[in-house]
Amino acid sequence: MNKKTKSEMTDDLRPEYDLSELLKGGVRGKYAARDRAGTNLVLLEPDVAKAFPSEKEVNEALRLVMQLTRIQKGKKRSPAKA
Repeated sequence: MNKKTKSEMTDDLRPEYDLSELLKGGVRGKYAARDRAGTNLVLLEPDVAKAFPSEKEVNEALRLVMQLTRIQKGKKRSPAKA
């Protein structure tokens, strides 16, 4: 494997920027927990992913299930007549 030396690499960083100063005091993963807290990822099984190829379709189907659940809970069962 032929590695280029620093002098051979093309550097797009402007000369007035000192990378060592820019990275000093940085904290790796500083916002990772906050980012994960606002995200809810769910892995779909392959057969489900085929039926719902986009997140929009998945959300619509789940909203329908939620609506049907509310309707079921709202119905009162009438006592059986003898």
